[in-house]
Amino acid sequence: MKIASYNINGITSRLEILLRWLREFEPDIVGLQELKTTDENFPADALAAAGYSAIWHGQKSWNGVALLSRVGDPVETRRALPDDPNLDQSRYIEAAVCGILVGNMYAPNGNPRPGPKFDYKLAWLDRLHGHARQLLDSGVPAILIGDFNVIPTDFDVYKPERWLKDALFAVEAKERYAALVAQGWTDALRQLHPDERMFTFWHYWRNAFQRDAGIRIDHALLSPPLAKSLKAAGVDRTPRGWEKTSDHAPIWVEIEV
Repeated sequence: MKIASYNINGITSRLEILLRWLREFEPDIVGLQELKTTDENFPADALAAAGYSAIWHGQKSWNGVALLSRVGDPVETRRALPDDPNLDQSRYIEAAVCGILVGNMYAPNGNPRPGPKFDYKLAWLDRLHGHARQLLDSGVPAILIGDFNVIPTDFDVYKPERWLKDALFAVEAKERYAALVAQGWTDALRQLHPDERMFTFWHYWRNAFQRDAGIRIDHALLSPPLAKSLKAAGVDRTPRGWEKTSDHAPIWVEIEV
């Protein structure tokens, strides 16, 4: 089974990009982020025609998350973190699919830093830490996927010195990501590619993608029961090279079920 995560950066304007990628890559389960559309305008019919059932949590112009599946309807279990400090923002959706609990997120960016947006980012990551602990304690096979908006290490960025003032590379954010993984989660990309630089986001300007001047902020964390069945993981860079595409590339994991 292939489980993927894709920050689509506007599902309405990039629907054809998404549909093309679904046809060519054929993922079984997909977490989408940055829908940037309301619940009413989510393209459920077009996705159903492509073979995917969906649940979603939209927000006008900003944020928004969805889960797609072609291996059974997602059974929603949660659409916000417990005690989310700002429920007006649609950033987390969770569902059971084929015996796996999939938590899909679009974590706060946090810029500018310092300031209230950075404080909200850290508070949100703290809520994620608490919920992730509960998922591990439950013992269910679980995966946390999405845009975490955290660059974990210097190895995950093209030129670390250019990101020192950015909230994505802040010490406080990196520490929270490390603490999350230390609970017992497996960072699938890093687990299988410990010595390979793998980026998931490239700015649109200065030919960043062509120069591979990117960062890794999209992640897939597997609970111990699921990590045992991890077969492969990677970044699908292909759609990042298409016209009018997202500034992110999809990430994916393959597990034995």
